[in-house]
Amino acid sequence: MNIAIVTADFNSKITHKMEEIAKKHAISLGAKIKKTIHVPGAFEIPFAVKKLIKNKEIKGIITLGAVIKGDTGHDQIVANNAAQQIIKLSLEYEKPISLGIIGPNVTKEQATARLENYAKRAAEAVIKMLNIDY
Repeated sequence: MNIAIVTADFNSKITHKMEEIAKKHAISLGAKIKKTIHVPGAFEIPFAVKKLIKNKEIKGIITLGAVIKGDTGHDQIVANNAAQQIIKLSLEYEKPISLGIIGPNVTKEQATARLENYAKRAAEAVIKMLNIDY
């Protein structure tokens, strides 16, 4: 099964590790990574997803990002809006898109501690959804 990965480069020390883990895990579960796209941040993920989702070869998409809490509520806006748009695209185009975005309201330390789990779960979610006999 051909899948794609969209990774946010903001907080790249976290997200690039997530990408590496998600790729290895997806391949171990039988997926083929057809395309990997990097975007500036989590807010830009839905745009890349919309472009990819139209590709008939791509059957599902893993999204990866880390939205770290700052001094304002910006992290809430970014993470919540990205999640809402990802869900809308998945339903509209009837393709599984996983939500591997850590946050909002997490520290860098918390995000680092969670990155492996989020990356693996994001890969598993897409593959499990593709394997369901509807």
